[in-house]
Amino acid sequence: MNKISIQYFNSPVGDIILGAFEGKLCMADWRHRKMRNHIDSRLQKGLKAEFIEEDTPVLQQTRHQLDEYFNRERKTFDIPLLMVGTDFQKQVWQGLIDIAYGSTASYLEVSQSIGNEKAVRAVASANGANAISIMIPCHRIIGSDGSLVGYAGGLPAKKKLLQLEQALLV
Repeated sequence: MNKISIQYFNSPVGDIILGAFEGKLCMADWRHRKMRNHIDSRLQKGLKAEFIEEDTPVLQQTRHQLDEYFNRERKTFDIPLLMVGTDFQKQVWQGLIDIAYGSTASYLEVSQSIGNEKAVRAVASANGANAISIMIPCHRIIGSDGSLVGYAGGLPAKKKLLQLEQALLV
Protein backbone atom coordinates (compact mmCIF):
# COMPACT_ATOMS: atom_id res chain seq x y z
CA MET A 1 0.00 0.00 0.00
CA ASN A 2 1.23 3.48 -0.88
CA LYS A 3 1.38 6.14 1.81
CA ILE A 4 0.40 9.75 2.13
CA SER A 5 2.66 11.30 4.77
CA ILE A 6 0.69 13.73 6.92
CA GLN A 7 1.50 16.41 9.48
CA TYR A 8 -0.62 18.97 11.29
CA PHE A 9 0.07 22.69 10.93
CA ASN A 10 -1.42 25.15 13.38
CA SER A 11 -1.86 28.29 11.26
CA PRO A 12 -2.93 31.68 12.62
CA VAL A 13 -6.37 31.10 11.03
CA GLY A 14 -6.97 27.43 11.86
CA ASP A 15 -5.54 23.91 11.92
CA ILE A 16 -4.44 22.49 8.58
CA ILE A 17 -3.61 18.90 7.63
CA LEU A 18 -0.65 18.70 5.27
CA GLY A 19 -0.21 15.61 3.11
CA ALA A 20 2.62 14.56 0.81
CA PHE A 21 2.76 11.76 -1.75
CA GLU A 22 5.97 10.84 -3.60
CA GLY A 23 7.61 14.21 -2.96
CA LYS A 24 4.61 16.37 -3.85
CA LEU A 25 2.07 18.16 -1.69
CA CYS A 26 -1.38 16.60 -2.20
CA MET A 27 -3.18 18.14 0.78
CA ALA A 28 -3.13 21.37 2.77
CA ASP A 29 -6.68 21.26 4.00
CA TRP A 30 -8.68 22.51 6.94
CA ARG A 31 -8.64 19.90 9.68
CA HIS A 32 -12.19 20.57 10.85
CA ARG A 33 -13.97 21.19 7.54
CA LYS A 34 -17.41 19.71 6.80
CA MET A 35 -16.22 17.57 3.86
CA ARG A 36 -13.17 16.17 5.72
CA ASN A 37 -14.10 12.47 5.21
CA HIS A 38 -15.00 13.01 1.55
CA ILE A 39 -11.70 14.76 0.77
CA ASP A 40 -9.66 12.14 2.66
CA SER A 41 -11.45 9.31 0.87
CA ARG A 42 -10.91 10.90 -2.57
CA LEU A 43 -7.17 11.26 -1.90
CA GLN A 44 -6.77 7.76 -0.48
CA LYS A 45 -8.69 6.12 -3.34
CA GLY A 46 -7.13 8.28 -6.05
CA LEU A 47 -3.59 7.57 -4.85
CA LYS A 48 -4.33 4.03 -3.58
CA ALA A 49 -2.69 5.09 -0.34
CA GLU A 50 -3.24 5.35 3.38
CA PHE A 51 -2.35 8.18 5.76
CA ILE A 52 0.80 7.78 7.86
CA GLU A 53 1.77 10.50 10.33
CA GLU A 54 5.41 11.27 9.52
CA ASP A 55 7.48 14.20 8.30
CA THR A 56 9.02 14.60 4.84
CA PRO A 57 11.16 17.27 3.14
CA VAL A 58 8.16 18.58 1.13
CA LEU A 59 6.07 18.90 4.33
CA GLN A 60 8.94 20.78 6.01
CA GLN A 61 9.21 23.07 2.98
CA THR A 62 5.43 23.62 3.03
CA ARG A 63 5.40 24.59 6.71
CA HIS A 64 8.30 26.98 6.10
CA GLN A 65 6.57 28.64 3.13
CA LEU A 66 3.26 28.88 5.03
CA ASP A 67 5.09 30.58 7.93
CA GLU A 68 6.58 33.05 5.44
CA TYR A 69 3.13 33.63 3.91
CA PHE A 70 1.53 34.33 7.30
CA ASN A 71 4.42 36.70 8.14
CA ARG A 72 3.79 38.59 4.86
CA GLU A 73 7.18 37.48 3.53
CA ARG A 74 5.80 35.28 0.69
CA LYS A 75 3.18 35.93 -1.98
CA THR A 76 3.66 32.85 -4.17
CA PHE A 77 4.49 29.23 -3.40
CA ASP A 78 6.88 26.94 -5.21
CA ILE A 79 5.91 23.66 -3.59
CA PRO A 80 5.43 20.81 -6.10
CA LEU A 81 1.70 20.07 -6.09
CA LEU A 82 -0.16 16.86 -6.83
CA MET A 83 -3.81 17.64 -7.58
CA VAL A 84 -6.07 14.62 -7.12
CA GLY A 85 -9.39 15.05 -8.91
CA THR A 86 -11.12 15.03 -12.27
CA ASP A 87 -9.66 16.81 -15.29
CA PHE A 88 -12.31 19.53 -14.86
CA GLN A 89 -11.44 20.01 -11.16
CA LYS A 90 -7.74 20.28 -12.03
CA GLN A 91 -8.57 22.89 -14.69
CA VAL A 92 -10.54 24.92 -12.12
CA TRP A 93 -7.78 24.58 -9.51
CA GLN A 94 -5.22 25.82 -12.05
CA GLY A 95 -7.55 28.75 -12.71
CA LEU A 96 -7.51 29.50 -8.97
CA ILE A 97 -3.70 29.44 -8.91
CA ASP A 98 -3.78 32.10 -11.63
CA ILE A 99 -5.65 34.54 -9.32
CA ALA A 100 -2.86 36.81 -8.10
CA TYR A 101 -2.05 37.50 -4.46
CA GLY A 102 -4.05 40.53 -3.34
CA SER A 103 -6.75 39.90 -5.96
CA THR A 104 -10.15 38.24 -5.89
CA ALA A 105 -12.43 36.72 -8.52
CA SER A 106 -15.97 35.39 -8.76
CA TYR A 107 -17.02 31.90 -9.84
CA LEU A 108 -18.15 33.43 -13.14
CA GLU A 109 -14.74 35.01 -13.71
CA VAL A 110 -13.03 31.67 -13.05
CA SER A 111 -15.42 29.84 -15.39
CA GLN A 112 -14.67 32.46 -18.06
CA SER A 113 -10.91 32.16 -17.47
CA ILE A 114 -11.03 28.40 -18.13
CA GLY A 115 -13.16 28.94 -21.25
CA ASN A 116 -16.37 27.45 -19.86
CA GLU A 117 -18.62 30.40 -19.04
CA LYS A 118 -21.71 28.26 -18.41
CA ALA A 119 -19.99 26.07 -15.79
CA VAL A 120 -20.39 28.48 -12.86
CA ARG A 121 -22.00 25.90 -10.54
CA ALA A 122 -19.48 23.22 -11.50
CA VAL A 123 -16.67 25.71 -10.84
CA ALA A 124 -18.18 26.40 -7.41
CA SER A 125 -18.33 22.67 -6.69
CA ALA A 126 -14.71 22.13 -7.80
CA ASN A 127 -13.66 25.10 -5.68
CA GLY A 128 -15.26 23.45 -2.63
CA ALA A 129 -13.45 20.17 -3.38
CA ASN A 130 -10.01 21.81 -3.34
CA ALA A 131 -7.73 19.87 -0.96
CA ILE A 132 -4.76 22.26 -1.19
CA SER A 133 -5.96 25.44 0.49
CA ILE A 134 -3.89 28.63 0.41
CA MET A 135 -1.47 27.30 -2.26
CA ILE A 136 -4.50 26.78 -4.53
CA PRO A 137 -6.14 29.99 -3.33
CA CYS A 138 -9.85 29.17 -3.17
CA HIS A 139 -10.08 31.87 -0.45
CA ARG A 140 -9.74 34.46 -3.24
CA ILE A 141 -13.20 33.59 -4.59
CA ILE A 142 -15.90 36.09 -3.66
CA GLY A 143 -19.52 36.51 -4.68
CA SER A 144 -20.25 38.44 -7.87
CA ASP A 145 -21.67 41.14 -5.57
CA GLY A 146 -18.37 41.32 -3.65
CA SER A 147 -19.63 39.33 -0.65
CA LEU A 148 -17.69 36.62 1.14
CA VAL A 149 -19.08 33.26 0.08
CA GLY A 150 -18.58 29.79 1.57
CA TYR A 151 -15.15 28.58 2.57
CA ALA A 152 -14.03 25.19 3.90
CA GLY A 153 -11.94 26.87 6.60
CA GLY A 154 -14.91 29.05 7.62
CA LEU A 155 -15.71 32.63 6.68
CA PRO A 156 -13.66 34.12 9.58
CA ALA A 157 -10.53 32.35 8.23
CA LYS A 158 -11.32 33.47 4.68
CA LYS A 159 -11.72 37.07 5.84
CA LYS A 160 -8.37 36.94 7.69
CA LEU A 161 -6.57 35.50 4.65
CA LEU A 162 -7.98 38.21 2.37
CA GLN A 163 -7.04 40.87 4.94
CA LEU A 164 -3.53 39.40 5.15
CA GLU A 165 -3.24 39.70 1.37
CA GLN A 166 -4.84 43.16 1.55
CA ALA A 167 -7.51 42.01 -0.90
CA LEU A 168 -10.14 42.93 1.67
CA LEU A 169 -9.83 46.25 3.42
CA VAL A 170 -12.60 45.71 6.00
